[in-house]
Amino acid sequence: MTTAPVSPLGQRFYVKTKFATAVASPSTLAVDPARTHLAVNEEQRIHALYAFLYVADKYEGLVVVGDPNADTKSPGVSTLLDGNPRNNFLKRALAFNPNGILNGARRITITGVYAYVLCDRGLVVVDLENPLQPRVTAEIGGADLIKPVGIAVQFRYAFVVDSEGLKVLDVTALDRPRIVPGARVPLQDARNVYVARTYAYVAAGKQGLAIIDVERPEQPRLGQMFTAQGLINDARDVKIGMVDASAFAYVADGVNGLRVLQILSPEDSPNAYGFSPRPTPKLIATYPTPGPALAISRGTDRDRAADESGDQIAVFGRRGARPLNLEEAQRLYMHNGHVYTVGKEPIEPPRPVAKTKSWVEEILAFLR
Repeated sequence: MTTAPVSPLGQRFYVKTKFATAVASPSTLAVDPARTHLAVNEEQRIHALYAFLYVADKYEGLVVVGDPNADTKSPGVSTLLDGNPRNNFLKRALAFNPNGILNGARRITITGVYAYVLCDRGLVVVDLENPLQPRVTAEIGGADLIKPVGIAVQFRYAFVVDSEGLKVLDVTALDRPRIVPGARVPLQDARNVYVARTYAYVAAGKQGLAIIDVERPEQPRLGQMFTAQGLINDARDVKIGMVDASAFAYVADGVNGLRVLQILSPEDSPNAYGFSPRPTPKLIATYPTPGPALAISRGTDRDRAADESGDQIAVFGRRGARPLNLEEAQRLYMHNGHVYTVGKEPIEPPRPVAKTKSWVEEILAFLR
């Protein structure tokens, strides 16, 4: 474990907790609320949530990492973004575990301004609107979630794996998620989950990698199980990444080390250039690790958003850009307090389109 990649004299990339189990960042991009905002760039304020890192701890619950003093030159963990390798000393802001509600915390993900923490009581939702004054807004446990170990959130749904397999939560109201009755896929040994487009990839322990079709999130179905002919038999974690026109699954395969699977390629995957082609996994590389491979970190998200046709619709981190807030996000999918949906059939007949001249016809008409 490397705690100071350059020199310990100018870096301390750790904070002490009793039993840290996971760490989460609100974004894999370098989003800095503390930076100087220039009016000429039309820059907007970024939520204070992005100034900190968030740790799940078995005994301390939620630990917020970063300098809590907003008056310093580098509040939160913004010191990591200033380009100076001599001042990277992380600080511990607070620990949050009221009445032990987060005991056994083992997984954490940030969605919106909320931390979804998996712990002994199931899923606990923590409001981070003020990162230095967290508060609990919801809890799901009992028979709904039994010893949950992994969670991934995509748009209006959260996908959780527990001792019974994959389960789906409706998180349209992020502060009050609800279990979707009957939306589950049984798995014997699920460890963690990653969602990419219309597929959920589950590190399923001795069962290998489970690829689940979640195009209809409330009706998930098992697409395929992949073990590379029995070689992948201790899958603990999985992350998906892309290089050029190919997609890869990086699997922490426990005692077997790191496995690299090519899951999409123009040569092997029908409709490879479509929005969400069916994965065609194959094992292409293995890296033996000194000890069991237990986890894979998430890669940097691409800073562009594209629609189903591949056309660019937004660029993040550029002029005037910032993450959407809740009100802005809800404009995309809420209407008069209800989820906005469309059917496959048009409500009214399509309007006739007036015929326009092509550019060739326009030039010929001009020359005449």
